[in-house]
Amino acid sequence: MRVSAEVGERPARGVRGAGGETIRAAVFDLDGTLANTLPPISKLLVKVASEQGCSVTARQAAAAIGRPPGQAFGRLLGRPEEDGRVQAAISRYRELFSYEVLCQGPQLLFPGVTAGLSALRAHGVELAVATSKTTRSAEALLDVMGIRDLVGPVIGQDVVRRGKPHPEMVLRAAGRLGVAPWESAYVGDTVGDMRMAVTARMEPVAVTYGIGTFGELAAVAGTRMCGSFKDVVSVIAAARPRPAAAGAPQQRRR
Repeated sequence: MRVSAEVGERPARGVRGAGGETIRAAVFDLDGTLANTLPPISKLLVKVASEQGCSVTARQAAAAIGRPPGQAFGRLLGRPEEDGRVQAAISRYRELFSYEVLCQGPQLLFPGVTAGLSALRAHGVELAVATSKTTRSAEALLDVMGIRDLVGPVIGQDVVRRGKPHPEMVLRAAGRLGVAPWESAYVGDTVGDMRMAVTARMEPVAVTYGIGTFGELAAVAGTRMCGSFKDVVSVIAAARPRPAAAGAPQQRRR
């Protein structure tokens, strides 16, 4: 269930940084950033690929996580996305997802996520999720982990024409929040996430406990590095908005 109502009294909108400037919104990746789904999803990908007659290692499966389902299974099975075996694998994956992944519920949360999201909300930061999952799957995962009520819009790959690393997804999230991209941060765990943030003129914030290595993530210019979710909250609180693009239209609150 989508809940956008504010919890309790909230101070002036945004986290105030140096010079009185503020980061007004934070958009989050899901797998590997909020949810520690990488182990069960890797296991599930290996299982489904095996059912399609392909032997896949855990490392190969992990490298496919974060991609839209068609791309992931196309890569794992070595076939075009429209191939019948790829489509069958996607259907089987979705069939088993609840039993193999969602059943773990709040145990999937990385340490500090619930408290961190609550702290950002208490400081007036608008929150959203932008993920390569379908919106329905993302909503279900957020719900079973008990944090759906802490975030606003959820933008899945099924509601955009161009998925990651194209910025359409995060720009739509910022638009739904009514906040300009340059007043926002995007938090993720892959190089693609960081490149998407930079292209969208958002503050790129990387967590190093997901898929991407420290070196890969740090290679994207301007990326703020975080070893824990507590670090994420601190970085967003200290971040200053990027300069608005010349002639860029101001987004209005909705």
